[in-house]
Amino acid sequence: MKFWISCVVAALAFLGLSMSNLNEYLFFAGFVVLQFIVLATAWNILGGYAGYVNFGVPAFVAVGSYTAVVLFKAFHAPLLVQLLGGAIMAGLLGLIVGMLTLKLRGIFFSIATVAVVFILEAVVMNWRYVGGATGIQFTRPDPILGFESYTRFLFFVMGILALASLAIARYIQDSFLGQGLRAVRDSEEAAECSGVPTLRIKLVACTVMGALMGVAGAPMPMYLANVEPVSTFNLSYSISALAMPIIGGTSHWLGPLIGALILGTLQQVVTVTISSELNVLVVGLLLVLFVVLAPDGVLGLVKKWKQSSK
Repeated sequence: MKFWISCVVAALAFLGLSMSNLNEYLFFAGFVVLQFIVLATAWNILGGYAGYVNFGVPAFVAVGSYTAVVLFKAFHAPLLVQLLGGAIMAGLLGLIVGMLTLKLRGIFFSIATVAVVFILEAVVMNWRYVGGATGIQFTRPDPILGFESYTRFLFFVMGILALASLAIARYIQDSFLGQGLRAVRDSEEAAECSGVPTLRIKLVACTVMGALMGVAGAPMPMYLANVEPVSTFNLSYSISALAMPIIGGTSHWLGPLIGALILGTLQQVVTVTISSELNVLVVGLLLVLFVVLAPDGVLGLVKKWKQSSK
């Protein structure tokens, strides 16, 4: 595993440093796909492993983004500090939201997470220090570490974050925490009767989920050179984060990776060739297709194919 991680990191660095003839848009789009991997992996920790469907993804992404804005504006903090700050603040939000909502189940939990998005959006829209409803613009820093542009550097950083999120998800899946979350998904009452500390492990999962989503949102202000509430709190983040694990398969850490690569790449192709407005249609069509024909996702199809070929 460590060998493959080293290979991927080296490949990302090679792309960012030496591929000067590549179109800059490839790195711009690649950043989005890698961010999707982080968001899908984070969502799956609570939504896939434990079965708690979270529609509050934009709130965690926005907390990461606006934490980075505050740190940069107040202290000119470097990107690493912005990432750490975004992860900590979004993780705290995850813990608080978990303490308030994880005793709810099913649709009631999902509705509560949507409410968090609207509450935080209202706060940010009236917070002048971060630009309020009109947002705030930035000038990207100069390229560093030999990268030809700051966009390429952010592409490399998001690649590292994607690898880290996958490593965390894999560890959780094989740990006591992952076993407990799957027990909660199958039957929370039975898990409690078996001695599983259901509330505690759900809080841990919600905190980790929030931290990963926050760290995915922290580079966004410099990536876009601006940040404003309407796009940052866009509920399309929730739909995409839910769709990607379903497409790939929610039962394994590889599922969100597969779903993010399929959906993210397809959306970028549609954006370039047709129109970005069709992205929501693409998500909807893929969701319907997989829910009806392959409810276990791509991994489920592969498993069935292996069983039929024996």
